[in-house]
Amino acid sequence: MTDSPSAETRSESAAASGDGDRTADPTAGTAAAPNGKTSAATTDAPGEMTDQAHRPFSPGLEGVIAGETSLSFIDGARGRLLYRGYRIGDLVAHGSYAAVANLLWTGTWDRSARLPTGAVPDAVITTLRALPQTTKPMDALRTAVSAWGSTQELPWPPTVEQARALTAFSPSALAAFARIRAGQEPIEPDPALDLTAGYLYQLTGTRPEPETARALDAYFIVGAEHGFNASTFTARVITSTRSDLASAVVGAIGTMKGPLHGGAPSEVVDQLAQVGSPEHAEAWIREALARGERLMGFGHRVYRAYDPRAAALRTVAEGMEHKPEWLQLAIAVEDVALRILAEKHPDRPLKTNVEYYAAPVLMGVGLTPDLFPATFSLARHAGWTAHALEQAANNRLIRPDVNYVGPGERDLPA
Repeated sequence: MTDSPSAETRSESAAASGDGDRTADPTAGTAAAPNGKTSAATTDAPGEMTDQAHRPFSPGLEGVIAGETSLSFIDGARGRLLYRGYRIGDLVAHGSYAAVANLLWTGTWDRSARLPTGAVPDAVITTLRALPQTTKPMDALRTAVSAWGSTQELPWPPTVEQARALTAFSPSALAAFARIRAGQEPIEPDPALDLTAGYLYQLTGTRPEPETARALDAYFIVGAEHGFNASTFTARVITSTRSDLASAVVGAIGTMKGPLHGGAPSEVVDQLAQVGSPEHAEAWIREALARGERLMGFGHRVYRAYDPRAAALRTVAEGMEHKPEWLQLAIAVEDVALRILAEKHPDRPLKTNVEYYAAPVLMGVGLTPDLFPATFSLARHAGWTAHALEQAANNRLIRPDVNYVGPGERDLPA
């Protein structure tokens, strides 16, 4: 992926993770204390100490429990990811993105749930046509969601119907942008196709093979939700102000655009291209490590075991009768890389992360690398909107304090 196509999945030691999401273990007695430091004392008035001197500060809010959620549970030590208690591998094997989105929104598992792509209002098409040719897909998607919000009635609190409408709209909008910049006309949604198949159809004009749509659907499932990551937290902050759902998702997309969170999986694509073939994998990996280079797609800030999202994607890839070349190469190279990493770092586990399989899956279904981050954002719509619903259901304005570290009270110079 790059949690997806993203730098979310890179670790500090092997690749730099931005979705360093973590969920407090509900079986643990207490949450870990923030791992920061207390700032220097400050004053409200001459000689009066504030309580800031006694309150912990954690840069980046790392280790701080900022809320409660019933949507997902991440167990990095044991390589587990649960959506509302259900294992990610089971959801990929037996479900669909439509069913998973419905599960996140409603808490109900309905394997028959459907979610076709939605129509793009004329005002949004006009906006997309006005964008410069050099516009990046993430910018286009953010702009499209904002324009869509202006055409809708989105009263607070957000509803499941709003979440469904927005999640269905965005793939159509991104596909329309991709065609417009290529000098082609947008394609209307086909209500007979579910969301991932519909997205590919609206991109290419050709209805995808079931295997291709299934591979992208698996990618959307593993990318749907991952705790209080930066973009999800942004969406919850915006929702907590009683702003509308479109604004929350616009903010989340803007956050996902940052290279420390969403990033791009081009490094994995480039790495596999340099390896070239399974026969060259061992020599290339050993030479790269000898030069001090990092293997992209291995290691994660949270997961110390094999990333369960990568495991789910590999299972789907291995089950494809006609594997795209990218997937065949990735499967072969991974086994060599894991063996060499275990040999080089026996005391520091560096396992496959979701980014490793996201890139070849997306290449395999025909997407160009510049669409990877925006496509990941489409998958994450289910999680973003589900978190907005959860925040609104038990809302309190998110407004943390800040430690003042500037000068004490003083007079202006004469």
